Amino acid sequence: MAVTAAAAPVKVLAAQLRGAERGAGGAWLLRRAGPGRGPLRLRALWMQGTVERVERGGGAARLRDESGAFTVLGVEEVPKGRPCLSAGKYVMVMGVLRSCSPEPLLRAIKMTDLSENPVHQSMWTLEVEDLHRILP
Repeated sequence: MAVTAAAAPVKVLAAQLRGAERGAGGAWLLRRAGPGRGPLRLRALWMQGTVERVERGGGAARLRDESGAFTVLGVEEVPKGRPCLSAGKYVMVMGVLRSCSPEPLLRAIKMTDLSENPVHQSMWTLEVEDLHRILP
């Protein structure tokens, strides 16, 4: 039985999403290791990464976290999205998962530039690991 994540976006790394699968009703299910831990049903995601490039026209951006690359669509349509669209900036993206293969693809709901404080980047993987350790 899949556990449904709270309405709040779930913090994830790109590598975790490569193993996600579509479940009944089209929901994305994130498989988790460990006894008694069923898949986690994903609604909204929270990801962070460094902008590698932005497509001409600004409709999509390719980002990379410590575990791999992912693509974000609709970056021009979200509040504060445009100022984040420079290669090298470290950003937070909240969005909805569209695809996992060959790499994660999400539609942005919110973007924020986190480049000013390097602690955001250095702590990100630990934050994600900690969250997944305590999720039921």
